[in-house]
Amino acid sequence: MDAGSSYRQTAVRGANPIQLVICLYEQAMEDLRRAVIALENGVIDVRTREVNHALMIIGQLQRSLDMERGGGVAQNLARFYGLVRAGLIEAHVKQSATILEKQISQLATVREAWLEVERLTPTTQSAEPLHAGPDTRSPGNPVGGWNA
Repeated sequence: MDAGSSYRQTAVRGANPIQLVICLYEQAMEDLRRAVIALENGVIDVRTREVNHALMIIGQLQRSLDMERGGGVAQNLARFYGLVRAGLIEAHVKQSATILEKQISQLATVREAWLEVERLTPTTQSAEPLHAGPDTRSPGNPVGGWNA
């Protein structure tokens, strides 16, 4: 196990639901950065693996939305995740680094909003985001190796 993987596992174990969502955004963005590099270097299998992993993460985020408690914001996030997934599929089919970079930028923007939510959430309060929270114990966990 490398030091980065160990750090991520420790971070996830102590994370609240908002921090877990932020971790998923960061992992998806990192996957897509690696996909861009693989695309530029013509390494198809790595590009495919990284885009597929990002798609799994976005799917997990979308499935974990609490539509009842999240109201309009959860609905907007669901639409956003659908658009990101469509963009990733388009980028993969067209082999477009530009489209991948656009998806990274969009994820980064929404990640910043989650960071602001985290900043404004009192530490004494149990944070319950619009996401039900990813199950970090499942063997198919999309954060790969972040199992608690």
